[in-house]
Amino acid sequence: MPSRQFVTFEVANQFLGVPVETVQEVLLNEIYTPMPLAPDECGGLFNLRGEVIGTVDLRVRFGLPPRSMSGSVINVVVLTGGEPVSLLVDRIGLVADLDDTAFELPPDTLTGPTRAMIVGSYKTEDRLLLVLDVDECVNTARAAV
Repeated sequence: MPSRQFVTFEVANQFLGVPVETVQEVLLNEIYTPMPLAPDECGGLFNLRGEVIGTVDLRVRFGLPPRSMSGSVINVVVLTGGEPVSLLVDRIGLVADLDDTAFELPPDTLTGPTRAMIVGSYKTEDRLLLVLDVDECVNTARAAV
């Protein structure tokens, strides 16, 4: 049976995942530079081995208050358009290996700004995993419209 792997994490008690092939790395960071005049979804910039990485606060993208940027923040660095961008998450999970036949369309009950960022779902043993569209998550220009 064909299967896919997803890096899983939580944002505001939602169980989310992105395809493992889109993830460059997961790390903790404490130093962010604010981006004046940037949309609220932009959590700041940080230096990753000499490369400046922009961050997207998924809490704000989901219509929630922004996270505190003090202390360690979990970054899931994804590649989109060949460029690294960090998704700020609440908790990191494991890599889930899921059967393709278990993939379902997003639930009809999913509404609001989150709906556009979800491409589908998987019912796992204990939770519903919502699969994110990485490109849509980092598209802060669309969020500002």
